[in-house]
Amino acid sequence: MLLRDLNRRNDDLAPMVETIVRVAPDVLLLTDFDYDYGHAALHELRAWTAEEGLEYPHLFSLQSNAGRPTGVDVDRDGRLGRGRDAQGWGRFSGQGGMAVLSRFPFGAATDLSQVLWKDMGGALIVTDDPAYEIQRLSSDGHWIVPVMLPDAEVSVMAFHATTPVFDGPDDRNGRRNHDEIAIWSQVLAGTYGPAPDRFVILGDANLDPSKGEGIRSAIHDLLARPDLSDPLQGVPTVDWSHLGLGQMRVSYAVPSISLQVQAAGTETIRPETGHHGLVWVDVAVP
Repeated sequence: MLLRDLNRRNDDLAPMVETIVRVAPDVLLLTDFDYDYGHAALHELRAWTAEEGLEYPHLFSLQSNAGRPTGVDVDRDGRLGRGRDAQGWGRFSGQGGMAVLSRFPFGAATDLSQVLWKDMGGALIVTDDPAYEIQRLSSDGHWIVPVMLPDAEVSVMAFHATTPVFDGPDDRNGRRNHDEIAIWSQVLAGTYGPAPDRFVILGDANLDPSKGEGIRSAIHDLLARPDLSDPLQGVPTVDWSHLGLGQMRVSYAVPSISLQVQAAGTETIRPETGHHGLVWVDVAVP
């Protein structure tokens, strides 16, 4: 259906494309973008932006954990193969994946999406979790994608964490959301190999530092790191007033201090629907 709507230049998608073309980012991360094996939908989106004057010669996407079957009754409802039984919520494999488009080529990426939740240091998964032995930490993915600029390399650290709600008193989603954010602090500490020298953490953490539900210690710890610069502190990225939640900051573009922040902001795409805005940061390599 995504490919169909892109091919038809669907009016529902047009505001998103218009916003992308107007902001014209050199590197663009998309979340909630369905994965298909041949990247047909991604190629169609690239063709659409090219028609509007924005070329992205380089594409990157891996199959996400969303919709990937576990064979386990994860939500303990007595049924198998439902959306909540997947490695990450999804009715089909690849639903709501991620993709990166770039004006510049990519280097060799690191994919942390196969890290088991239980194997992360300090993980909040409980030992009696039905999927304890096989549950991956990433509900979607955690990627470190080097972007090769003419004179430097800057890595995109991309992710899309699960929502901390829509679960039961065990707070499984809340605990997982916390750990999906916390792994970035461990990456930067060298737990998963040498950390990039220059990077931007990009993605949807599905968590506001001060509003709504969720375990906030991981996002506070991450944003307080001395090797990061947070140019959009307190700036909302979505308006969920129609849900009674108001404006919240859930999406992030947080560069390393080794990059010079020139400007940063958010762009509303469709305010009447409460869609996430486009979050952007303009950085320079010293």
